[in-house]
Amino acid sequence: MTYCESFAPVWQKDAKILILGSMPGVESLRQQQYYAFRHNVFWRIMGELFHFDANLPYPERLECLMQNHLALWDVLGQCERQGSLDTAIQHAIPNDIPGLLKKCPKITRILCNGTAAATHFRHNFPQYIPMMTRLPSTSPAAARLRFEQKLLAWRQAIRP
Repeated sequence: MTYCESFAPVWQKDAKILILGSMPGVESLRQQQYYAFRHNVFWRIMGELFHFDANLPYPERLECLMQNHLALWDVLGQCERQGSLDTAIQHAIPNDIPGLLKKCPKITRILCNGTAAATHFRHNFPQYIPMMTRLPSTSPAAARLRFEQKLLAWRQAIRP
């Protein structure tokens, strides 16, 4: 087992939507970037939805999210895991989601990127379940949906 620790949240006070993953994968941890694995379609989806190049330098991609009133974090702050699969997560400790929501009082929607993020969120933060929507994971491990189907689900959740 490997000890894993998530990144700091990406946010601005005017954020309206919080996007939560479960825990960064091995490649993301190595690069210290959210969704760094090249086959994860998170940045491609965000680029489509907010009209920016998904290959922009990482700080510019984060800036594009914040300009569009999005905050980004993970449900879990720490865990043990072998590899990158969410199913391998053990001894999970959640992030301070309530603390972030206090800093960003305009957040009215929380979008969980995949089943594991939603499951950990429901378990740790039941008081916020009414704000939460589970979306298809952008991970290549979630291969039952095509890119276009994932894009449509994310579009509907972000721009209802």
